[in-house]
Amino acid sequence: MATSIAATSPQSARRIPGTKVPCYQFDSNIDIARLVAQTIANLIRERNSFGQHAVLGLPTGSTPVGIYRELIRLHREEGLDFSGVVTFNLDEYYGLERDRLQSYHRWMYETFFNHVNIRPENIHIPDGSVSLEDVEEHCRRYEEAIERAGGIDLQLLGIGRNGHIGFNEPFSVRQSRTRLATLDPITRKDAASDFFSEENVPTTALTMGIGTILDARKVILIALGEHKAGIVREAVEGPISDRVPASFLCDHPDASFLLDNAAASKLTGVATPWALGNVVWTDDLIKRAVLWLCFQTKKALLRLQDNDFRNHNLHQLLRHHGPAQRVAHHVFRWMMDTIEYHPAGRTSQRVICFSPHPDDDVISMGGTLIRLVEDGHEVHVAYMTSGNIAVFDHDARWLADLVTEYNRIFGIDQERSLRIEDHVFGSLAKKLPGEPDADAVLKIKALIRWGEAKSGATAVGCHEEHLHFLDLPFYQTGTIAKRPVGPEDVRIIRELIERVQPGQVYVAGDLSDPHGTHRVCAEAIFRALAEIEDAHGSRPDVLLYRGAWQEWAPHEIEIAVPLSPSDLDKKKAAIFRHESQKDKALFPGPDDSREFWQRAEDRNRGTADVYNQLGLPEYFAMEGFVRWKGGPI
Repeated sequence: MATSIAATSPQSARRIPGTKVPCYQFDSNIDIARLVAQTIANLIRERNSFGQHAVLGLPTGSTPVGIYRELIRLHREEGLDFSGVVTFNLDEYYGLERDRLQSYHRWMYETFFNHVNIRPENIHIPDGSVSLEDVEEHCRRYEEAIERAGGIDLQLLGIGRNGHIGFNEPFSVRQSRTRLATLDPITRKDAASDFFSEENVPTTALTMGIGTILDARKVILIALGEHKAGIVREAVEGPISDRVPASFLCDHPDASFLLDNAAASKLTGVATPWALGNVVWTDDLIKRAVLWLCFQTKKALLRLQDNDFRNHNLHQLLRHHGPAQRVAHHVFRWMMDTIEYHPAGRTSQRVICFSPHPDDDVISMGGTLIRLVEDGHEVHVAYMTSGNIAVFDHDARWLADLVTEYNRIFGIDQERSLRIEDHVFGSLAKKLPGEPDADAVLKIKALIRWGEAKSGATAVGCHEEHLHFLDLPFYQTGTIAKRPVGPEDVRIIRELIERVQPGQVYVAGDLSDPHGTHRVCAEAIFRALAEIEDAHGSRPDVLLYRGAWQEWAPHEIEIAVPLSPSDLDKKKAAIFRHESQKDKALFPGPDDSREFWQRAEDRNRGTADVYNQLGLPEYFAMEGFVRWKGGPI
């Protein structure tokens, strides 16, 4: 078997203490992808050298995409030979033909198999189109094929928010084998964006069983993003239970969890490492511990006493940095310094807010945009994608109908109106559930979001001539799955920054975005900024904001911008301008039925409440930011 994870982990990887299975924390999902790809490459080369097959168990979804791209690079640039590799996929939706957009069979070929020299006869994927009476026999043959191949050498896994591995949902049997499984409501909700609606998601799927997975000689589970943090903690720190199927990996002799900072954030060894023993008390850790203590004791910072530290296992902090009043006062001053009414200063300068979707600017930092405009700064907003896949069909019909009726009333270009009716209404009428839109419909939907973005930005005071619609190429697929960031995306961003010459740039640093667009956009911006710094020796100051799903934790916030009631009302009015996303968004994110304006208001007021609970000045609402210091988020 290939070298262990511990021996090959990059410097950015840290072994997390206090878990039942080895867990490693990485600063970048790119580092995870490279490490796993190299682990697989080592296994393949080792087996090839002995004339043997390497047998891989493979997943689908957004988590392993980076791994597959790195394996493709290793094949093209370093000659990694896949001709002797045998693969078994974890699962497949039941009832889908192989050529359907959401089929895992199609996804694997388009994402990976078509780009390497793997032999078609060595590829095994459950067949979601098999008849119901043949399902049991099909699953039995799948297990036999794994046995004939000699068993799985390396099984890659993701983890669902409910703890599933493959489609082994909560309360699956530990000894289960490949079978037809009923999908959990959480799983179907999380898959809704791939199918353009939850009701289009199949109710069943074929999946390897837990017993099949545990038979693999080595298992690597990868989790990315804050929305996975809670279930990761349950899986590796909680009891081994069929309620959390991933917890069974704690009994595997060679399993490991590879986590980005966000997915690792709730583990004891990351969130409260002092609970596991002695630690090195850096300023950041002191701030985290003291703020945590405030919330545990429900006391303001300057009311903490020595016994509060002793009663919550913070003896070491008290001994080295106490007494309580002294260390609490330090943290109080640090937090006071985060409050900033003028986030770009008082001297007029140019500012760019990069908005991944057409509404992220006003949802995430609308109050700060108001403040920047009031302070006399020239505020630019760069909308990075069209956001057209997040528009309901009925909204597209409404606009197309409006255009054709307008043309009819005023006698303008009747021939073009008929073409609109044919392309838009015709394609929508023919579209099957879960299918992507035709180009004409995508253009109509992009136009809707373009108009809403202009209306929302001008509502907070931005000038129309300072709005930039970049329409980055990576997004232009018409589906949830996007292309990787390429040189053209980076070039477009770099040219805008060099043309505007901003002193400050705002970037979405939201790792909770369930669709990944924020992460991809941030990657493109950071690459552009790195090129600018290499070329000119400097770059603008960069502040990271959060999206609709999450706010920065109190110990992370470096700048908190206070908002008045009128600021928040004006921000909400700007959010209301995005009518296609109001009342009900097409992709609202997991387990949150609130409208975007409600999420924004609750989050901003919640941040102010946190500051108030800590004994800091009381504000009506606040928006939080973190300064980007280079590298991954």
